[in-house]
Amino acid sequence: MSDITTWNPEDEKFWESEGKKIANRNLWISIPSLLCGFAVWLYWGIITVQMLNLGFPFAKSELFTLMAIAGLTGATLRIPSSFFIRIAGGRNTVFFTTALLIIPATGAGIALQNPQTPLWVFQVLALLSGFGGGNFASSMSNISFFFPKKQQGLALGLNAGLGNFGVTTMQILVPLAMTVGMFGALGGDPMTLVNTSGTLIGKIPAGTEAWIQNAGLVWLLFLVPLAFAGWFGMNNLRADHVSPDIPGPVGSFSLISVMLGIGFCTALFGLWLMLPEAANGSGFGISKWIVLPIVIASTVFALKLLPGQIRNSLDRQYQIFGNKNTWAMTVIYTMTFGSFIGFSAALPLTIKVVFGFSHIAGVDGVLTHDTVNPNGPSALMYAWMGPFIGALIRPLGGWIADKVGGALVTQIISVVMVGSAIGVAYYMKAAYGSATPEEFFVPFFILFLILFAATGIGNGSTFRTIAMVFDKEQAGPVLGWTSAVAAYGAFIMPKVLGEQIKATTPEYALYGFATFYALCIVINWWFYLRPGAEHKNP
Repeated sequence: MSDITTWNPEDEKFWESEGKKIANRNLWISIPSLLCGFAVWLYWGIITVQMLNLGFPFAKSELFTLMAIAGLTGATLRIPSSFFIRIAGGRNTVFFTTALLIIPATGAGIALQNPQTPLWVFQVLALLSGFGGGNFASSMSNISFFFPKKQQGLALGLNAGLGNFGVTTMQILVPLAMTVGMFGALGGDPMTLVNTSGTLIGKIPAGTEAWIQNAGLVWLLFLVPLAFAGWFGMNNLRADHVSPDIPGPVGSFSLISVMLGIGFCTALFGLWLMLPEAANGSGFGISKWIVLPIVIASTVFALKLLPGQIRNSLDRQYQIFGNKNTWAMTVIYTMTFGSFIGFSAALPLTIKVVFGFSHIAGVDGVLTHDTVNPNGPSALMYAWMGPFIGALIRPLGGWIADKVGGALVTQIISVVMVGSAIGVAYYMKAAYGSATPEEFFVPFFILFLILFAATGIGNGSTFRTIAMVFDKEQAGPVLGWTSAVAAYGAFIMPKVLGEQIKATTPEYALYGFATFYALCIVINWWFYLRPGAEHKNP
């Protein structure tokens, strides 16, 4: 499609005559592209469960690192992705970043055909899956420029909410795809389940054939046509406040590649500092709470060192860091989206580890956690429901916030999240100390679904707040930046849950999350609900 040089959606005559049609076309190509990005980013949550079921020779802690690697990389790539639209244009960005997803999807389809594939290969593929995580920031920034402020809550809620359906779509489609040889001889041979697996329609017994490689290959059926749709159906907005000085396609792709390369380098350095030697890390064991600020700060600093047009554009967009509301919304958005994406990544393997094994006291009174529980729920049968609810309800959160104000909606759901997290912690503790943990699954899972619903509604309401607090030039970069920081939830939550499960105290992870939610209640009230607030319930 051609570039557009004049764009003013706040002009009702322009909007009704031509703006709405163009904006909606770009939105409905953006949504499935973002959906596939989420799917490829987070499919390690499902793949690792099936690797356990197929007897791949990796420890549970090593499998948790694959999700953490994808989570950290995807979040870090959101930092440069926050600024892609201004320097490369929306059409160029969406096409190129969607096409890049073909690399990790193809790689996973090949590597998973052999259970003796070394751990480092899967780690590299998890790293490359971060492409999908980074895409959210550029996608949201792009769509924010197309719609008038009064419709941004709904438009961004649709883009994020339906885009986030990539998590649910993946958690439903991947288990089903693994049950059939859908690619024939080109897709490789099946393996035999050594443990019970499942899909949304029921359990699959041990001894059944499975094509785990389809978890990667199936996405090629969508990514290839979506790349073409992005190229031929989307637009670059060349207006002054969006992307006035972008180069041609090749130049744009080169700029994006350089900036993504910086994100990969800083993420790799952070992972090396944290991971043990057995998982191809340094063995230094540096705390994640130290490494994360190092990764974020070094990424922002390295991008600022880039010369010429990139630096000039970033200098202008970095002005968001001087606005105190940027930091307040970063924390609040982390509570909502960070929780959604983190729980989406961690829930399948958490269900498998906590409820799929019996926790039996030995003769010395110490609990063991290695006995398979034949009555345990199938993680692949249930895990998709939480992300499904969280994504489905997100546009509703944006719509309600458009009616009554974003901060008020955020405050209510924050209270719900505190209570739900404490409840999940209680039942998780009970299950991890029981020989029959399945007895506690129903209340655990219901509370988790409530928690997911609250994150979805709150995510929609924060879009409204950002759209109203920031001007049209800053709103896009702020959305990208806040989503980048919040996406570290996909790293933090699997990492924290994995550590606490290993320490036999999984409930501590949820108590920690509840404490963070309580802090967000205070911040949201102070900035947007207290008497005399500069932006009152925006």
